[in-house]
This record gives sequence, structure tokens and C-alpha cells, in this order.
Amino acid sequence: MSSRTFVDRARVFVRAGKGGNGANSFAHDRVGKKSWPDGGPGGKGGDVIFRATPHLQTLLDFQYRQHFSADKGTHGSGNQRNGRNGFDTVVEVPAGTVVFSLENGEKVLCADLVTGGQSACVAKGGAGGKGNSRNLPAEPGQPGEERTLLLELKLLAEAGLIGYPNAGKSTLLSSISRARPKVAEYPFTTLIPHLGVVETKEQPFTVADIPGLIKGAHEGKGLGDEFLRHVERTKVLILVLDMAATEGRDPYEDYRILKKELEMYQKPLLKRKRLVAANKMDLPGAKENLAKVKRRIREKIYPISAKEKIGLEELIEAIVAKLKM
Repeated sequence: MSSRTFVDRARVFVRAGKGGNGANSFAHDRVGKKSWPDGGPGGKGGDVIFRATPHLQTLLDFQYRQHFSADKGTHGSGNQRNGRNGFDTVVEVPAGTVVFSLENGEKVLCADLVTGGQSACVAKGGAGGKGNSRNLPAEPGQPGEERTLLLELKLLAEAGLIGYPNAGKSTLLSSISRARPKVAEYPFTTLIPHLGVVETKEQPFTVADIPGLIKGAHEGKGLGDEFLRHVERTKVLILVLDMAATEGRDPYEDYRILKKELEMYQKPLLKRKRLVAANKMDLPGAKENLAKVKRRIREKIYPISAKEKIGLEELIEAIVAKLKM
């Protein structure tokens, strides 16, 4: 996925179909001396329905098409004939899309479409008007619902890589899967999330590489709050630490701040299953830093070198074990 094609937020306008009018009609006997009302009801307007599909991975299409409307119901007619219901409009969105209605500047949850095939009506069609066959005046059809919606995509991955910029997350993803995110020796190389599938004999699983977090990420610094929502659905979090301190930061402080950012963004994330990957163990100073960190962290630490592909099998086995728990 390139930065030009991956879009994880979009705003759209939806309008359901208007109901058809009820008919104002009168039937007559053969000689025209008697008449009676026989107007039928109008058809219901079509709904706007969002349906999740696993075949889409981005909200890019909604940058080019932002208005969706459903079919109107047709009017009723004489002899108590009903109008036809309007056709629904079904809009496909990526699995993992959360749909909010924007009401008075506030976000109101409409639907959380997690799995493929799941659907939700986001705008209901108007009811058809009643005809005059009830000995009451015919009624007009009701308008369909109109809404401005905000779509937010949350990646569906079983494991998520969390770490500071240049901690080696992208290198790790490319080393354990077929994903090929951009890798370079400078911070913020990864500006969009990437997904990879790790093939194992026991259980293949998906991993998301989340763009690097910094202190204050939960408040939006470094666009951290935009990226953190992509780990909300992950079953296992992998904290990737630069154990060689190539950026001059202390690995233990990175660990502490990453945990704090997760807590400040969404407290339940701290209770998520978690692993600590001590990366860049092939570089000078890493072994000494690892010894210091081990004295301060009670969690098991997995020493690895994503670049040299050292220690990756043990890390993968640990992820699979966590996923089975």
C-alpha cells in the first residue's frame, strides 16, 4: 500500500429515497352513478446500506465519490395498486470500517463493520404515503433520511508493532512476512500502516506496522492518535525497542513512554497481550543496554535483529503462543 492509495478516513453524504405519494383515485360503477375511493399507497423509498468486504483495504474510493442516494418509491395508483418500493443502494466499505454520523458537530456511532459481509442501514428510506382508499385523504410520501457520515478504517491485524520512529518496525515486518514497507535510516519513514501475513506451520497471522509513536502521540503529536486506532483491534501488541539507542534515547524510557501513550489513548490497551522485542542486537552497546533494561522490566524480552534476522523464530513462536491464549 503506498501513501497515495491508503486512506483511512473519509466524509460522505447519504440520502435515502423518498416514499411515493398515495393515490387520490375514485372508482365508478358502470353507469357512473356511484363512486368510491380506491387510491393505493405509495412505495417505500430505498435505504442506503453499507456492507463490509474483505476485498477493499482503503477508503480511497470515497475521495472521488462522496454522495450516495437511494431510489425513490413510486406513487400509488387506482384500484388500490401499491407503488413500487425504491431500490436500496448498497455501498461496499473495507472490513474494519467504523461509521459515525455527524450531528451538531458531534460523532455518533452508527455501525462498526468488523467482518466481511456484515452490513448496516445508515439511512432509512421514507415511508410511502397512504392512498385515499381508507376514506381519508391521500397522503404524500415521507422524505428519506439524510446524513453526513464520517468513515474511519481500523486495520484488522492479529498483532501490531508499536515503537518509536526508526526502532526497526518496518524492517521487522519485511523480515517476518512478504510485506515490503519503505525502510530507511531516518525517522518517520513509515507514514501509513502496513499489513503483512506471517506464514507459520501452526497458525498464519497478520501483523500491522504502525507508524512510529512519540511522546504525546495520544494527543495527536506526530499524528499518533491517527495511527493508534489501528491497534485497537489487535490481539497482541509487540513493543519494539531500539536497544542500541541509535537515536540517543534510553530504551527503558522508550518502553515506559510507549506504555503510557497506550494507556492515555485507551486504557484497556494496557491489558492487551503484549511482547517486548529488543531490536538491533547486532549493533554496539545493545547487549549492555539489554542487561540494564532486563533489571527494570518484569516482562520477558525477546532479543532480535530484524536486519540480520536473528532471534525471529523465537519471537514468532511467542506471538503464536499469545494468540492461542
